[in-house]
Amino acid sequence: YQRRVHGRISLWLMSLLTTGGTPQPVPREPHGSVDMRQVVGSPFASANGFRWRLGICCMDSKLHSTPMKMLVQRLQRLQFEIVEFDDQTKLNKPVEEWPLCDALIAFGSEGFPLAKAEAYVALRHPFCINDLSYQRILLDRRQVYRMLQDNNICVPVHAIQDENSPPLVEQEDFVIVNGKRINKPFVEKPISGEDHNIWIYYPKGRGCKKLFRKVGDKSSQFYPDLNTVRRDGYYIYEEFLPTAGCDIKVYTVGPEYAHAEARKAPSVDGKVQRTASNKEMRYPVRLHGYEKDLARRINIAFRQGVCGFDYLRSNGKTFVCDVNGWSCVKGSPMYSA
Repeated sequence: YQRRVHGRISLWLMSLLTTGGTPQPVPREPHGSVDMRQVVGSPFASANGFRWRLGICCMDSKLHSTPMKMLVQRLQRLQFEIVEFDDQTKLNKPVEEWPLCDALIAFGSEGFPLAKAEAYVALRHPFCINDLSYQRILLDRRQVYRMLQDNNICVPVHAIQDENSPPLVEQEDFVIVNGKRINKPFVEKPISGEDHNIWIYYPKGRGCKKLFRKVGDKSSQFYPDLNTVRRDGYYIYEEFLPTAGCDIKVYTVGPEYAHAEARKAPSVDGKVQRTASNKEMRYPVRLHGYEKDLARRINIAFRQGVCGFDYLRSNGKTFVCDVNGWSCVKGSPMYSA
């Protein structure tokens, strides 16, 4: 399966780079500039031996991950010339000294210098697979939900408590945020998209479950005596949606291809199900037609050519609760070694 997905990414990149509106290759030695008509006619091997230079700009931990290594191998077989932007370059050199490329895969994670990467794109104008300026939206869950709603995509019923809000009113079984009542059970999400400490509060004083990024075989912890919300920052409060105990992770490559798989939701018991090879257990999911259309619209709206996001199927409807940007399938038993 992993080879199929990487093949789709490779072919999608090839189609992008050989269609109208693509920026001209960066002039360089020894190849020099290339007539685009020649490239369209023979995508990756023109008469003078031109190859597209594809830059990969992400933190080294992502750059050297197994999925990225396999993608790079596939792209190299298609005669892409891979240009790696390592941490030493990104963090310590001015963008004028960053290497040249025709197209760029760039995405952020902890420590990524997004402002510098944006400055590089403004200076060199490579074709960006994932729009860097729109990645700023992904850092703020308020903006993510607004973008989804602006595109008529269902999100959970929610209210935002931020610097512009009146004081939050808290009762035993509900909160009132900006005049909107959210009943327990509800989910409390930090506004920052980089903060994954998400808490679920239960009614009748039945405690709180703290969700977090996997640590070993745990993804959540229940606290029976914790019943009051956090007051140390800004949060989104949203209705907890019953989903039969599973999350659906969706991965798009361009607007026309989407793969989905389910995992046990961390809200169930916090125990991570693993395969014999110690990967998180996931199950393939067939998307409905309208869910495929949602995936297409998210891919286009957020301008992220390769993009992951989360579906919640609840009460006969599909909601989107998170958009992650660049994301490839990992931990699936269908992955090829």
